[in-house]
Amino acid sequence: MSKVVGVILAAALLVGTAVSARCGETATASDTARFLAGLPPSPGSPLGALTKSTLWQQHARLFDALFARKDNPSLRNIREFSKREITHKDEALLYMFSGPDFLYATSFFPDAPTYVLSGLEPTGDIPNLQGMKPHAIDHTLQNLERSLSSLLSFSFFQTNDMRSHLNRGPIFGTLPVLYVFMARSSKTILEATPIVLDDNGNVGTPEMSAAEGRVSRASGSSVKGVKILFSDKIHAQQTLYYFSTDVSNDGPSRSGFLKFCDRLGAAVSLIKSASYLLHRDRFSEVRSFLLEHSSLILQDDSGIPVGYFKSTEWRLQPFGNYVGPIPLFRQRYQASLARLFQKTHHAALISELAIVGTTANRTC
Repeated sequence: MSKVVGVILAAALLVGTAVSARCGETATASDTARFLAGLPPSPGSPLGALTKSTLWQQHARLFDALFARKDNPSLRNIREFSKREITHKDEALLYMFSGPDFLYATSFFPDAPTYVLSGLEPTGDIPNLQGMKPHAIDHTLQNLERSLSSLLSFSFFQTNDMRSHLNRGPIFGTLPVLYVFMARSSKTILEATPIVLDDNGNVGTPEMSAAEGRVSRASGSSVKGVKILFSDKIHAQQTLYYFSTDVSNDGPSRSGFLKFCDRLGAAVSLIKSASYLLHRDRFSEVRSFLLEHSSLILQDDSGIPVGYFKSTEWRLQPFGNYVGPIPLFRQRYQASLARLFQKTHHAALISELAIVGTTANRTC
């Protein structure tokens, strides 16, 4: 099976308002996502009354402008790059260190049947807007804007700032951000379920795991996450998993997470704006896992160092330009990567760096 490594760039965003919804009816997950994303919920939704607010209407106009600007040309170029250069269409996507960045995952890999995102950021609870007061809804929308500002401006999340924002407010965690990105990507959320993983990578609900005592012996708690079923105009159903977990060698919850990923079989991997963590020895196990289990890896230079891709197993295809890391990570400069870009340069279809590596010399 061919293998591949590639590059990336882009962003997305948000802001806030409030009122009070009709009692007795429950808003669907998809309507909740659309409301948070500044899009009108479906006709007859109990959240419809909340959209009458001047603040929500300002929020909607802001999001319309921000996402239009992000889509043209940034995300549009990524989708064109994907159509031309990415041939692996029907495998699960592993996106380590992603946080809630579904926007880039679906732009690069729109046909993946399963998306697995992970990060240290908490999952949070399923948003329930109907039981909230107007000022709390307004606070939630403003918090979303702050959480996503770096991704919209710089194409990556500033982890410490985002983690701080995602731990605040009545609605917290990655779920509201995932909801916004899914709604703005024209996805319909069919179902969202809190889940946990035990040490063996088995999926259960928090209640079931507590009853069965299926918790991590090392950490004393399961890996928490969420499973979201969704659809769009082309796909009847796709699945998104997000797990809040530490994937370093010392991460007590890592083993169950990697066992879960292993059960997905051959997968493609996306590594973007990963703070060069996979250059470090304490992430050697997840680095080896990705090299062993990926049929394609699409990454920027913050991903797996180019020296780990054996020439007998991988064929690397660079796109864009390699100018080296920012000053904060200057020690992560790769001379071998610079030579690769000088030797084999493809026209940049997306802004910034892109590496695509492939090989037919090894079967996954």
